[in-house]
Amino acid sequence: MHLSIVQSKNSKSLYVIRSTYKNGRNSSERVEKLGTYTELLEKLNGQDPIAWAKTYIDELNKKEKAGKREVSISFSPAKHIGKNQQVLFNGGYLFLQVIYYALGLDSISKAISKKHKFAFDLNSILSNLLYARILFPASKLATMQIAQKFLEPPSFEIQHVYRALGIISEESDFIQSQLYKNSRRTLDRNTHILYYDCTNYFFEIEQESGLRQYGMSKEHRPNPIVQMGLFMDGDGIPLAFNISKGNTNEQVTLTPLEQKLLKDFELSKLVVCTDAGLASNANRRFNDKKNRAFITTQSIKKLKKPLLQWALAKSGWFIPGTDGTFDLTKLDTDDTLYEAYKNTTFFKERWIKENDLEQRLIVTFSLKYRDYQRKIRSSQLERAMKLVQKNPQKIGKCHSNDFKRFIAKKSITPDGEIAAKNLYSIDAELILKEEMFDGYYGICTNLEDDAQSIIHTNHQRWEIEESFRIMKTEFQARPVYLSRDDRIHAHFTTCFLALTLYRLLEKILDERFSCHRIIDGLRNFNFYKVASEGYMPTYVSDDFTDLLHEKFQFHTDRQIIPNQEMKKIFKTTKNLKSQRTRYYSNDNICSIRVDKRCICQYIQIVMPHNGS
Repeated sequence: MHLSIVQSKNSKSLYVIRSTYKNGRNSSERVEKLGTYTELLEKLNGQDPIAWAKTYIDELNKKEKAGKREVSISFSPAKHIGKNQQVLFNGGYLFLQVIYYALGLDSISKAISKKHKFAFDLNSILSNLLYARILFPASKLATMQIAQKFLEPPSFEIQHVYRALGIISEESDFIQSQLYKNSRRTLDRNTHILYYDCTNYFFEIEQESGLRQYGMSKEHRPNPIVQMGLFMDGDGIPLAFNISKGNTNEQVTLTPLEQKLLKDFELSKLVVCTDAGLASNANRRFNDKKNRAFITTQSIKKLKKPLLQWALAKSGWFIPGTDGTFDLTKLDTDDTLYEAYKNTTFFKERWIKENDLEQRLIVTFSLKYRDYQRKIRSSQLERAMKLVQKNPQKIGKCHSNDFKRFIAKKSITPDGEIAAKNLYSIDAELILKEEMFDGYYGICTNLEDDAQSIIHTNHQRWEIEESFRIMKTEFQARPVYLSRDDRIHAHFTTCFLALTLYRLLEKILDERFSCHRIIDGLRNFNFYKVASEGYMPTYVSDDFTDLLHEKFQFHTDRQIIPNQEMKKIFKTTKNLKSQRTRYYSNDNICSIRVDKRCICQYIQIVMPHNGS
């Protein structure tokens, strides 16, 4: 800061001026008006105002350098706000930006840019697409407008975004493989256990074309859909994905993507865990070779009669950590035993051979799971009875898990004639048939590991199901409004990358907050821009913001953050691009060495290698 003297016709005024550099141009901004020469002369009792002003500014510079200069802000009710002047900015993306650069997505963008030799900034477009998908999901046009609300607004145009989508689609496989390789330098990826699942996303456009086809919608919508298969590692971090036509059988989507992992990701020893819908004999055989194995859910209802009788038999059950077997009939006759084993998962196991494939069948029984299933069925039966009594005309076709399945329809009289009207009742036989399976759960595997570890591994599938839920709800990945196949593929590439950033942020925060709490907190991480001074936080400081600042080791929880300090924060979030090397402490804290500084100053991810 320096002194500026402005001479007018009747007076001479003294100002504190700061030199600035904006948009590639040097300029200056007024920090404070000290007063006119005459006013200061009178106020200072004859002391030279200019000498005093220079001394005063020297003190201000010292305080500003030490971060102790107090800022006074004045507002006038007589002044109008400037047109198109934005004063509120979002800074929640800064924490995502640290992870983005730590994963080397900027380097990936640079490599793609060199290959295709286009003029627009792919790194800026990709990063803002990811930040906006997590914080403010919207159309591509709206995303460009939303990005202007970030503390570092980009300068790309909408035509650049659509051109970038084509490039992102073309380079999707390269982005995924490079992201995995970069992530290994940052954290220890648990790729010994992989989870795979498939879901679909619907379109608002009703015409079929390319990837957009009619198929079995998991949401039972009469719209064209596209299939997305997702691999997740053993710690819940997305690994790879593929997109296929909406009318594709999901069972045939696993092998091609797994082959890509074996080739591009150079994986060899792995265990693939899936649900029953993906447990085809072909998929099991593919993972019954070399160093590969499978764990898959097995429908108890679809077991052959001898195996079904064995699975549902009340005797021969093991209790983890004990010897001998247990008879489940005791649980229904002894309330004390019920309370004692309420949280216990009983199991039994045997080797079976079906379709010339030897595999191990593990069946579990849980009182908690049984009670949960009965509670759900009770609620469904209540809805079914209300429908029969009040609105039978609304009874129509239903899917396998619909509450209407309990409603039996009778359209023929005892004499075999067609009835004048349909008669509806609750199907008691179906209820009894379903109750037989309450609490039972089946798993098939070719592993010889301890049954409890296999049960635990299979239980972790909930994380991939939650990942799909996050993309569909929080990230609003559907409905899809795009029509071109390359842009559809690029859309899901950005959703996949955004999910990776979010999952890592979740791990950094020790999984202490829900998805809604994290995203809502980042959305409200706003700042008010004070002209020529800096940024005033407008968010509510709480445990969430405290943990963010603690983990990322930069602080915005001050009454005002000076412009220079905010620039340092911007630099901090991006200063992770060079000299990335793998580093592990004895406590399995994964971090990166950057220019002789450890990134654990900014980010610590505690993720033990569960597969070792």
